[in-house]
Amino acid sequence: MFGDNLKLIRKRKGMTQEELAIRLNVVRQTVSKWEKGLSVPDADLLIKLADVLEVKVAELLGANSVDDENKNEIAEHLARISEQLAIKNRRSRIVWKVLAGLGILFLVINFSLVIVGIISHNSYSEDIEIQQLPISEESQIYENNQ
Repeated sequence: MFGDNLKLIRKRKGMTQEELAIRLNVVRQTVSKWEKGLSVPDADLLIKLADVLEVKVAELLGANSVDDENKNEIAEHLARISEQLAIKNRRSRIVWKVLAGLGILFLVINFSLVIVGIISHNSYSEDIEIQQLPISEESQIYENNQ
């Protein structure tokens, strides 16, 4: 909800994400994350954001009018959203760590199999004796006729 409101108000003011980011002293990717709902600004930045866009904080958060009682609700709502995003980020980090671990395990197993193959090939080739057979006169005649 916040992200949609931010995007709508920003576009209504004719600003790009880059322009808004510069005025807030953040990177453009931060504004993009806010608009996509991947993160939310802290309270100080939210106030500065409302000032830059010339709207009330309540309008950014999707409320029509805010009184003192609603401010606490809004703060709690932002805290819940922030907590949910933190949980989501932790889960994705865990998934990436598990995938990385499985990839490393796969590489170690493959490397071990290659080592075992090399060792077994070397031990097999050591058992084989290569004998040189003398070339008979008949084969020399055959080669000369060719």
